[in-house]
Amino acid sequence: MTSVADAGRSGLRAPQIRPPHISPLAEGLLGSTLILFGSYGVGWLVTVSPISRWDLLLPLRTTPAGVILSTVALTLGCWLMFHAWLRLRQVLHTAEQPLRSISRTAALWMVPQLFVLPIFSRDVFAYLNQGRLVLQGEDPYSTGVSTLENWFQLGTDIVWAEDATPYGPLFLWLEAAVMRVSADLPDLAVFLFRLACAAGVVLTLLYVPKLARLLGTDPARAQWLTVANPLLIISFISSVHNDALMIGSALVGIHLAATADRHRGRGVLAVLMVTLSIGIKPITMVLLPFIGLLWAWSTLRGRSHALTWMRRVGYWAATLLIATGVMLGVGLISVAGGDAYGFGWLTVLTGTGTGSMLWSPVGLADALLTGALMLAGLSHEWTLDVLRTIGRAASVVIVLVLMFLPLRSGAEKTATSPTLGTDAPIRSIMVRMTWAFAALVLLSPVIQPWYLLWLLPLIAVLGQGEGRQFTGISLITAFFLAYGAADQLQVWQFLEFGPLAPGLAMTLVSAAVSVLALTLLMVRRGSRTLILPGGESSERKAQHPAP
Repeated sequence: MTSVADAGRSGLRAPQIRPPHISPLAEGLLGSTLILFGSYGVGWLVTVSPISRWDLLLPLRTTPAGVILSTVALTLGCWLMFHAWLRLRQVLHTAEQPLRSISRTAALWMVPQLFVLPIFSRDVFAYLNQGRLVLQGEDPYSTGVSTLENWFQLGTDIVWAEDATPYGPLFLWLEAAVMRVSADLPDLAVFLFRLACAAGVVLTLLYVPKLARLLGTDPARAQWLTVANPLLIISFISSVHNDALMIGSALVGIHLAATADRHRGRGVLAVLMVTLSIGIKPITMVLLPFIGLLWAWSTLRGRSHALTWMRRVGYWAATLLIATGVMLGVGLISVAGGDAYGFGWLTVLTGTGTGSMLWSPVGLADALLTGALMLAGLSHEWTLDVLRTIGRAASVVIVLVLMFLPLRSGAEKTATSPTLGTDAPIRSIMVRMTWAFAALVLLSPVIQPWYLLWLLPLIAVLGQGEGRQFTGISLITAFFLAYGAADQLQVWQFLEFGPLAPGLAMTLVSAAVSVLALTLLMVRRGSRTLILPGGESSERKAQHPAP
């Protein structure tokens, strides 16, 4: 066999070795670009946006052919990104620096999404009007956006018209600041919100590998499973969900708490970062007791002292006092500044939300129970409220149990190793934190697709998500990509698509593309093995055959 050196001496051209990530990078970038193109035909725009009157876009938004082309491009782009994500896994076994390759690839996939029109969700338009409410001195925790003039022209979904905001006071500050800067330019406001969400994704990109190293798991694989996941890229950047900021700041806080022994004051900073997350969406309050445990244990690392109950309670108290003090200060500043909402965010904690979804266990139970009662001719209006209360109570019990369970493996007394990768208590606390967060998410009657992304970074850094678990993650990702591409399309009602309503017609077109794409993935053996259990093992053997 001719070596590269021999080839050079003999005048032959040495073979060019292409880095293993180039092909999936190009495929994912093509998919991301198709999503960008499709969004300008069926993505969401406010009615007063000048973009809707661009000559180049008019054929895409106002003709049947343009809308069909945009829908197909958007949906196909999602599936190309999904397939590229599956293929990118080979980098874990072939690249010299897999973490760098995966991080750069994910970052490049994100670039086109910075410029898409909002897709998969219209929540960002609720941010616009909630910011207007704050600027007008109203309380978004008690007043719906329908009290504003021309609220509908700014694109807010009618579902939000009468609802109070579920967001924390810090995000209300951000909403007001963005609307003050953007003034009467809603497209600028959307872009500024997207930049804020992109900052949250950058925090996730930086801290997922750090947490994986702390726990002794593969940082490249955790990065691939999380940040390169197309559902995360689209949900957090394209859809402009503030969950990106919530999760990014929470991951920073978790890492700081787990390494509080490295620098004095890290524990306090950890609580502050998680409190920032709570100020965006209060649900991350569930992380606080486990942040206290991480802080308490990490300060004992390398010592012979036991993590006594007195020490636990002390760190829990410190965590609670810091978080409460910050949130109290935010409320006082709001009141002093003349904001009407003050401490209204506390109502978010007591609220139970409205509606349900069939893929939620509580929502499915409600649908089945309601159907049975209707068949029996009995009253069924009470079912959702009761099941919601049961789910919430069960999640609280689960969190309390996980808080007070002793750390396993007898590791309560001494650290097993000076290296965090084998520090059993840190891992044990992270596991119970993940289960506590999962309990709140899965026992709620409403589970939006992006809610599952709250859990994905924690699952990834723990080294989970292989084999059957990855099959589940990949199929859930595929389902929500298909659902999102078909569910939220802005299609003008004056367009004609035969006997079908325009929106329904494009939903069916998108669904047809998704069914075709998934069928091709499952028929092709090379693609099928990327999803099914054992695919990663087969891929590893192919890259490193036995001698």
